[in-house]
Formats: sequence, C-alpha cells, structure tokens
Amino acid sequence: MSLLVKSNARGRTMVELGQGELEYVGFAAYRLSLGETLPISADDKELCLVLLSGRVSIKGEAPGQGAFDWDNIGDRHSVFEDKSPFAAYLPPGSQAQVVALSDVQIAVCAAPGSTAENHSPRLIQPDSMKRSVRGKGANTRYVCDILPDTEPAHSLLVVEVRTPSGHSSSYPPHKHDTDDLPHQSFLEETYYHQINPPQGFVFQRVYTDDRSIDQAMAVENSDLVVVPKGYHPVSVPYGYESYYLNVMAGPKRVWQFHNDPQHSWLLDL
Repeated sequence: MSLLVKSNARGRTMVELGQGELEYVGFAAYRLSLGETLPISADDKELCLVLLSGRVSIKGEAPGQGAFDWDNIGDRHSVFEDKSPFAAYLPPGSQAQVVALSDVQIAVCAAPGSTAENHSPRLIQPDSMKRSVRGKGANTRYVCDILPDTEPAHSLLVVEVRTPSGHSSSYPPHKHDTDDLPHQSFLEETYYHQINPPQGFVFQRVYTDDRSIDQAMAVENSDLVVVPKGYHPVSVPYGYESYYLNVMAGPKRVWQFHNDPQHSWLLDL
C-alpha cells in the first residue's frame, strides 16, 4: 500500500484519508468558497477542526452539552503566516455547520472519542497555543501545539510545523509505534503538507527497523502522508518552505518517541 495520498486539484475535498486505512486517525482537508457550507458529523469520533486559512462561522450542537456558536473566526490568509490558527474541539455525537465567510481551507482531524469523559465543545484560540522552536542549524523548525496531551481530549493530538527552506524536519528520525511507556507510546500519524511556493515539493521517508515498511516519497502541495508505524523524517529542498499538520492518536494519549539509534548522534552536534 502506498503511504502517499495525492491531493485533488479541484473540488471541495482537497485530500482525505480513506476509511479503515488507520485504526485511530482520520483526516480530511477541504476548500470552501465564500458562502459555502460544510456539514460536520462527529458520530463516535472526537474532532478537531483546524482553520488553515480564511474566516468561518461554526454553529452546532453536542449531545448533553447544548448548542455552540462561534462567529467570524479566523485571521490567517496562509498557513505560512507567523500566526497560530483558530481551531475547535467537538466531542462525539456533535453536529455542526461550517460557513465560509471568505475563501477557506479547513482540516477535519478525527480520532476515537468517549462520551464517558464528557468533554465539552470548545473554541481553541490562537493565543492559547504553545509555540516553540525545535532543533538547531539546518534542523530548525517552528512548532505550534494546537491540541497537545496537556489539553482535554480522549485520544486526539494535533500539531502544526513550519520548516524553512533547505531544512530537515521530524529529524533525527523518530518513531512512536510501540506501547512501552514511559519509553515510547503507540501513536498512528498523518502528515498533511503544504508547500510555499505551491509548485514545490518535499521528501518524506517512512521506514521501520526491519524495513517491512520503507517508502520514500516526493510530496506535493496538499498531499497527505500516512504513518501507521516507523520513522518519518521530512527534507525540504532549497527555495521552498514546508508546512505540515500532524494528527496523532492511539490507545494512550501520550506523545513519547524513540529516535533511530543509527542517527541519534546528530543530537550531539
């Protein structure tokens, strides 16, 4: 199975992870024109809606939690702006309508939910998100924690990363595919990519220690890379800037990773 899901140049759905491709993670990204409406149904999943660009209103209802109405949210024209996004958490059973107040790109991130935990729908404001710089030299990248494991949810983790021209990211290669806490957690993952300028590409490799998975991919704008297990570094060619939105989920909501021992010496540079 190819781990690269190619994007659609036209239509409302930019890219979507197929049903059943991963056990824990679901993902889709949409483009909406001014006035268009996107219906959202969480069913038995919990969702994080990430407003990649544009302005929207989100209205709906969550069982036992009542109605929610977040009007005229969003102030980012591109994922490459030095700004955190607006996002919204929706618990299982939620129904919502997203109305585009401009041209919009929005991601719908999904993972198994739990009604027993009684999480409420909430708007996640940009100023509540932790921003950090990771790595050094040509391994420097810029991280925004949208829904980290320090914030309430059942299994969903969401983070976005901008990587400058000529830099590497998710590097040294690391993995989180073994339920062995506190050393490592099992988390499936998807990478939703955008490139600036959009005609560019980045490279991503997904591989396991035994090489039962070993795929190297040229990833173009709005493509999705699926990481069921294994290491998953990204390399950005000179002249282009990389953005990716990570969605992770697994049986335990903890992000604990393991570096590839063949490349861990890079941490000492």
